[in-house]
Amino acid sequence: MNERMLWLKIPLLCSVLSCGTVLAQPPAQPSSPLYPDNEPTAAPPPAVSDIGPVILEWVPPALMKLSAQAVANESFTLDRTMLAAAAGMLPDSDADVKQAVAKLDGVSVHILRFAADGQADPEQIEAIREAYHLRGWKHVLRTSSAGGPERNETTDVWLVLDGANVRGGVVLVETPKSLTLATVAGNLSPVDLLHLRGHFGIPRFEGDQLGPAQVQ
Repeated sequence: MNERMLWLKIPLLCSVLSCGTVLAQPPAQPSSPLYPDNEPTAAPPPAVSDIGPVILEWVPPALMKLSAQAVANESFTLDRTMLAAAAGMLPDSDADVKQAVAKLDGVSVHILRFAADGQADPEQIEAIREAYHLRGWKHVLRTSSAGGPERNETTDVWLVLDGANVRGGVVLVETPKSLTLATVAGNLSPVDLLHLRGHFGIPRFEGDQLGPAQVQ
């Protein structure tokens, strides 16, 4: 083989070797949410918990659907100034309540009333409970009491936790003819929430199971 023939074959040989190298590589992983930039990753991250400040204006979408079924509904929000003014009218014997109010940023209450037992869609009520679960709020209490056909009552309490800090809470009370949802925001403790029961539209509930251990 003369020198000229050798120089002509070298580029062809390099081209074949280069193609062989490319063909030997595994196929590139298609780009997708699980494989950004063609790099495999672990399973998708879980939903982000809502541990920021409590938004008093937010309610589960299911509550709005239940409002359309109600014969009467009432909603109100009390800000820090309104709460301070209301606390100023409390007697000195309610010192614990006043201390709890001082930690509040606001209270929001929604009350729905229905014409007949069972008129409220139970699936929508359960969707309200599930909404707080999906937001990452801690369910700390459920109590049920039976006091006759119109007095059956189920109460749920959630706390909004940021580490060991309680940023707020939600109280949901369901009866055959009504639904009450109260949201409180502020730097609270579970004991503060107990002191606030029965004030500013926050329903009363049995709280023997609610205590500091619930935030651990």
